[in-house]
Amino acid sequence: MTEKDDNEYREQRLANMRQLEEMGYPSYGRSFDRTGRLAEIRANFEEGGHVAAAGRLMTVRDMGKSIFADIRDGSDRFQVYAQNKQLGDDGFRAFKLLDIGDNIGVTGELFTTRTGEQTVKIESWTLLAKALLPLPEKWHGLKDVEARYRRRYLDLVTNPEVRELFNKRIEAVREIRNCLHNRGFQEVETPMMQAQAGGAAAKPFVTHFGALGTDMYLRIAPELYLKRLLVGGFDKVFELNRNFRNEGLSRTHNPEFTMLEIYQAYTDLSGMKEIVQEIVTHVAGKVFGGLKIGEADDAIDVSLPWREVAYRELIEEKMGADWFDLSLEDARARAEKAELDLAPDWDMLMVTHEVYEKLVEKTLVQPTLVTRFPAELVPLAKACEDDPSVVDVFELVMAGQEVAPAYTEMNDPLEQRRRLTMQAGEDQEKIDEEFLTALEHGMPPAGGMGIGIDRLIAVLSGSETLRDVILFPQLRPK
Repeated sequence: MTEKDDNEYREQRLANMRQLEEMGYPSYGRSFDRTGRLAEIRANFEEGGHVAAAGRLMTVRDMGKSIFADIRDGSDRFQVYAQNKQLGDDGFRAFKLLDIGDNIGVTGELFTTRTGEQTVKIESWTLLAKALLPLPEKWHGLKDVEARYRRRYLDLVTNPEVRELFNKRIEAVREIRNCLHNRGFQEVETPMMQAQAGGAAAKPFVTHFGALGTDMYLRIAPELYLKRLLVGGFDKVFELNRNFRNEGLSRTHNPEFTMLEIYQAYTDLSGMKEIVQEIVTHVAGKVFGGLKIGEADDAIDVSLPWREVAYRELIEEKMGADWFDLSLEDARARAEKAELDLAPDWDMLMVTHEVYEKLVEKTLVQPTLVTRFPAELVPLAKACEDDPSVVDVFELVMAGQEVAPAYTEMNDPLEQRRRLTMQAGEDQEKIDEEFLTALEHGMPPAGGMGIGIDRLIAVLSGSETLRDVILFPQLRPK
C-alpha cells in the first residue's frame, strides 16, 4: 500500500469518525467491563447467556438489514451479529460507519448460528478506539519481511500464527522458570549498567552516568555478580534478563538478547547437564508439541541421550587427525584451503577456533554437548583434572548454533587472577578487582550455565532467524 493510498484511507476514516461523533459515539473510550476475554467467553459458552465482549473489528459481512462481523482480542476471535431491529435505525447506521481495525465493545445474547458458529447478538455497542489507518490486506511474504519486523504490531494483528509463536515463547519462559523453581532455585536481579563489562569477551555498549561523571557499560553478562551471590551464601540462583553486545546483526545475533544464567553451589558440570536436559526436553514437549522439531530428514530430535564429543575430536574430524601436530604455517595453509579468512597475527589457538566456529559448529544440527575446550578460551572455568590444558565445560549446540555454555566454575582466586591477567594483556584495567576480592573470601565449588533464550526458542519453534522470535528486533534505522 502506497503513502497516497494510506492518506486516502485515512481521510475516509476521519470522515467516518466525525460522523460517528456527531451521532454520539466518541472515538476513544475509557474502560469497558468485559465478561472475559474472547477465549474465556468461548470456553464458557451458554446458549442464551448474556455477555460483554471487546476486540478489534477484523471482518464485516453486510447483509443489508443485518451484519455479521468478527472481533479479535489477544486470546481468540468471536463472531458478532448486528441487526437493524435490535439496534434501531441510528445505532445500526452508526455501526455501518465502523472500519476494519476499529476497537469496539459489545453487549448481547449468545446464540449459535445455523452453521454452528458461536455468536453474540449485539444489543448495544461502544466505539473504544478508532483506527485511522487501515490494516494491511496481505502482511506476509519476503517482500514484507522487514516491514513485519519494523511494524510488529501489525504483524501480530493480521497474522495469528505470529501471535501464537509469541504466546509459545511466553509459555516457554514460564515453564523454564517453573523448572528452576521446582529445583529450589531463587530468581535474582543484578546490575545491567556496570562500571566494568565482564563475564564474557565481547564489545560492550558504553553510556555515561552524569550523576557520577563516569562512563558505564551495559552488561555483556551477569556472571561475575551472580558468583558474588554464591560467595554471599545464595547456593541456587538464576537470572533471566537482557544482555547487550555491540557486535552487529545477523540471523543468529541480536545486540540486545535474553539470557538465562544459572549458578548452583556444591555441584559441577554434571549438575548443569541435568538441568539443561530437563529444560530443553520439558519445554519442547509441553510447549512445542514434541521432542522432534521439523520434518523428515531435517528434523531435530531433542530426546535423550545427546551426543557428547570433545572439541579436539571435532577439529580432527574436520581438518585431519594430524591437525594438532601441524606447524602454524601448515595449519594456516590447510585452513585457507578450506576457504577460511584468517587474520595475519592469529596463532594456532585462534586459527583452530576459527575452524570450529566457521566449519564445525554449523554442522552440529542434532543436540550436541561439545566438551573440553582449550583453557585459554574459557578463563572462568576450572581445568579438567586429567589435563590442565583444557577446561571442564560443555557447549550445547543445536541447529548449528551455540545455545547453552556451561562450566565447572573456577573458584581459586589466585588461578582466576592469573587467567584474567593473561586475557587482559595490556588492558589490565579491565580486570574486575571487586570480583577477585569476592573470590578471596571463598566461593564454594559450583556449576554455572547460560542459556540463550532467543536461540532456544528459535530452534524449538523451527524459526529460521532470531528476528522471528524477538518481538521488536533491532533494525537499521530508516
